[in-house]
Amino acid sequence: MECISVFDMLKIGVGPSSSHTLGPWRAAERWIKDLKERKRFDKVEKITVDLYGSLSLTGIGHATDYAVILGLNGADPERVPVDNINTIIEDVKTNQVLMFNNEREIPFDFKNDIVFNKKFLPFHSNGMEFTALIKGKKFKSTYYSIGGGFVVQEERKVSKAKEITFYCTFPYPISYGEEALGFCKQLDLPISGVVLENEKSIRDEATIDFELKRIWNTMLECMYTGCHTEGHLPGGLNVRRRAYDMHKILIGDNTYENPEEWLQSIRKSEVKFRQILKWVSCFALAVNEVNASLGRVVTAPTNGSAGVIPSVLMYYLVIENHEADFEHIKKFLLVAGEIGSIFKKGATISAAMGGCQAEIGVSSAMAAGALCELLGGSPEQVLIAAEIAMEHHLGLTCDPIGGLVQIPCIERNSMGAIKAINAAELALGTDPANVKVPLDKVVSTMWETAKDMSSKYKETSEGGLAVGVNLTDC
Repeated sequence: MECISVFDMLKIGVGPSSSHTLGPWRAAERWIKDLKERKRFDKVEKITVDLYGSLSLTGIGHATDYAVILGLNGADPERVPVDNINTIIEDVKTNQVLMFNNEREIPFDFKNDIVFNKKFLPFHSNGMEFTALIKGKKFKSTYYSIGGGFVVQEERKVSKAKEITFYCTFPYPISYGEEALGFCKQLDLPISGVVLENEKSIRDEATIDFELKRIWNTMLECMYTGCHTEGHLPGGLNVRRRAYDMHKILIGDNTYENPEEWLQSIRKSEVKFRQILKWVSCFALAVNEVNASLGRVVTAPTNGSAGVIPSVLMYYLVIENHEADFEHIKKFLLVAGEIGSIFKKGATISAAMGGCQAEIGVSSAMAAGALCELLGGSPEQVLIAAEIAMEHHLGLTCDPIGGLVQIPCIERNSMGAIKAINAAELALGTDPANVKVPLDKVVSTMWETAKDMSSKYKETSEGGLAVGVNLTDC
């Protein structure tokens, strides 16, 4: 069985898109690794990159061309200073030279060596082809970015695609919600406990804690940055950042020096219902405004839906439990990661395959289930919460205006977060014996809906708001 770790579902990367930015970035890294394994890296004379389908149609708005360059340049998406990104790109454009894996110079014409092909490759709508010229011969490798930063490589000899991820054998393998409940009963553990046992089978607990803290700190820093950055988003739509203005009103006279003190200052505030809605929306908007600006975020499960989980977790820390500590954060992330993996295995987390239900819908389900456990919900109620959240995102299309993750994407994160909180509360008041639609049913329904959805509503900017709004008015 495929082993999907919580660290596969929650990845640190650079915006604006996990499928259109992080995926191509990781594909470029993987291609370099393959070239080295085949002893071809030092012989490469020229490189061209072909982008297909959704990567081509919305690639400019999602910075796919930038991601490819950064990956070929040897930059690490988890650690590259985001302020250096534009400098790296401008150097390549100006000098027409790529520092291949940060090891050797290769001539590269930014305008002509990245080709945008509108046609779709057969396996997935996010296809890309890397070509190396060596002594007059072309060596091509095809990859697919299938959502959430996951990458698949085409194996021509066997006519199939091979996923580039970490495979292992968990002691308690889970592909369906019912399997998760079975292990909870067998081990007398909550869902977070079962997930932790699986994670401990491939890494020690100290490493698990370190990496989960790194993920949470990235989320917190992202929210902090978004709430303290004024101005307009890049891309030409002239979208004003709203988190800054909302935050300025909400924070009042509170003082702080850093993200952790900021969190504590909010906890001390008296927050009423309308303010709760505003705070949750502010947190979600902040994350996705950072994401839209090529900032560092955590795919949860994608960049386009990166704001839902941190904003719901902040809701718990700020509103529900002022005494909450890292153990609560740990449980939340473990549950969220597992629910996300169930959707990935049974359906998709790629908007290019399933519309926005596969991104905001899944992230809302992840957050709802995780919050439900922290609020005292049983394993059955955790899955009910996830089901409710997804049920009310079914059919949600992906129709980004101008191919940018700004309209309607940013606002959808705040809506997904509010729905997640509501779903958790509904689940806590639900007797599992009376449930009519189990999580596994809504997963399969989401996949069937995705397959029935017109391709123009799957991150192509060829339908919906993307064609219904006049860009000159934006």
